[in-house]
Amino acid sequence: IVEAVSVVKALDEGVPVRVQWSREDDMTGGRYRPLYLHRVEAGVDDEGNALAWRHHIVGQSILAGTPFEAFLVHEGVDATSVEGVNDMPYGVPNLDVSLTTTDVAVPVLWWRSVGHTHTAFAVETIIDDLAALAGKDPVAYRRELLEAHPRHLGVLELAAEKAGWSDAPAKGIGRGVAVHKSFGTYVAQVAEVSVDDRGQFRVERVVCAVDCGVAVNPDVIRAQMEGSIGFALAGILHGEITLDDGIVQQTNYDTYPVLRMNEMPAVEVHIVASDESPTGVGEPGVPPLGPAVSNALFAATGTRHRRLPLGTGV
Repeated sequence: IVEAVSVVKALDEGVPVRVQWSREDDMTGGRYRPLYLHRVEAGVDDEGNALAWRHHIVGQSILAGTPFEAFLVHEGVDATSVEGVNDMPYGVPNLDVSLTTTDVAVPVLWWRSVGHTHTAFAVETIIDDLAALAGKDPVAYRRELLEAHPRHLGVLELAAEKAGWSDAPAKGIGRGVAVHKSFGTYVAQVAEVSVDDRGQFRVERVVCAVDCGVAVNPDVIRAQMEGSIGFALAGILHGEITLDDGIVQQTNYDTYPVLRMNEMPAVEVHIVASDESPTGVGEPGVPPLGPAVSNALFAATGTRHRRLPLGTGV
C-alpha cells in the first residue's frame, strides 16, 4: 500500500512509472518464518514406555499485530506456535506444553503448514528417540502409542507397508518415518536416505500415505503431496536466512540455494480410501518430511541432527 501511494504521488500526467519488486528486494525486505527453539523432557519406565512429556517452545508470534490475533491468541499463547504439540495424538499419560513468545524486531509471517513446520519436527524426532531408548522399532513404537487414533494409525500402516518397512533397507540406506495431522488431514511419510564415504547424504525415496477424507480429485491430492515434499525438502536442506546487525545476508539464489532437480527423490503417494468429509491437501504434506529425513539419518549414522536446515553433509 505504501508503495502504491508513493507511485501515485510521483506520477505526472501521462508519464508511466515502472514498479519492480526484485529478488533482492524480496529476500532482504520480506517477511520470514520465525526461528523456534524446542526443549523436550520425556519420562519413561523401565521398558521405555512414555509416562510424561514436558515441552517448552520459544519463538515469535506470527499473529501478533494481525487481524487474527484477536481470536487466535489467548492469554498470551499464539495457537499457531503450539499446534501439533498441545494436541499430539500419542498416548502419553502426562503432557505439559508451555510457550515463551519472544519480541524480536524481525518481520515474520506463516510458512506453508504454519506452526506444524517446527512442532512436527520436534515431536516426531523425540518419538524416535524414545523408540531407540526402548529398543523398539520406530513404527511398532508409534503403533502402540496411537491405538486411540485410528486415522493416524491408518496412514502409518499404509506408508510402512508401501515402503517395505518390514524388509531391511538396502546397504547404505537409512530409513525413517514420521506421522502428523494438520488442517484435518493425516499424513505419514517414510524417507530413505543414502550416505556416501564423504559424509554427504541424499534423500533417495519418499513414500507418502494421506488420509484427507473423500478423495474428490486424486490427481490433485497426489500433486499437492509431491509438491509439498519438494517444498519441505528445500527448506530442511537449504532454507536458511541469517542476519548481521539486522541486515539479511542472503540476497539471491547464489546465497540462498533452492532444491535442484538432481536432489528431488522418487516420491510415491498412496491415498487412504475414506468416507470422511474431505479436508485440506495444500499444506499437510510438509510437516512429516523433515522428521522422516532426520530419523532416516539417525538410522543410517547413529547421530541425531536437531537443527534445521540439515544441509547435505553429516
